[in-house]
Amino acid sequence: MELYGYFRSSAAYRVRIALNLKELDYSLIPVSLLSGDHKKNDYLQKNPQGFVPYFVDGDVAVGQSMAILEYLEENYPSNALLPTNAFGRARVRQLSHIIACDIHPLDNLRVLKYITGELGLSEDQKTAWYHHWIIEGFKAFEILLSDGNSGKFCHGDQVTFADVCLVPQVYNARRFNCPLEAFPNIIRIVENCNKLNSFMQAMPENQTDAT
Repeated sequence: MELYGYFRSSAAYRVRIALNLKELDYSLIPVSLLSGDHKKNDYLQKNPQGFVPYFVDGDVAVGQSMAILEYLEENYPSNALLPTNAFGRARVRQLSHIIACDIHPLDNLRVLKYITGELGLSEDQKTAWYHHWIIEGFKAFEILLSDGNSGKFCHGDQVTFADVCLVPQVYNARRFNCPLEAFPNIIRIVENCNKLNSFMQAMPENQTDAT
């Protein structure tokens, strides 16, 4: 197994957590988003989007973090990251997609570079943009965590896709000094997750390409 990723990519961070939780051995291949490795021809031939993560398992090659998580869950079911019942799986996917589909795409590196570069926004305006979309998404996430179905983690006491997505997003929110005091359930769950070795080992500062 090979995982092409960048240590600060929250999407690659998700996959690292999942691989660790499932106790799967993999080789990490760094792709620097700052130096433009993701735009080089050899990488684009593998992944035409030029994004990370990109995952290889034998003859199988998959981009997009959520697709990779689903692939891992279907092919390596031990240490399951989805509940066994239909409602539980739907709820976990709902929470996951708030992060992966509604927050992260608006706050990722390429968007932030575009709004300060092409659109000419200031650093303060960029930060305001970042905070706005984090807070909007976390408001809904926090309410859903109060619906009686959460426990130690986002869904009961089982680590799921939702936790795998939430922890990297909170990590990045803290990097940008986003105020999180209004989200006690989110913070409590992230603290529980980060006590687990699988989450600690996946942290950006613990990666070989961390700078």
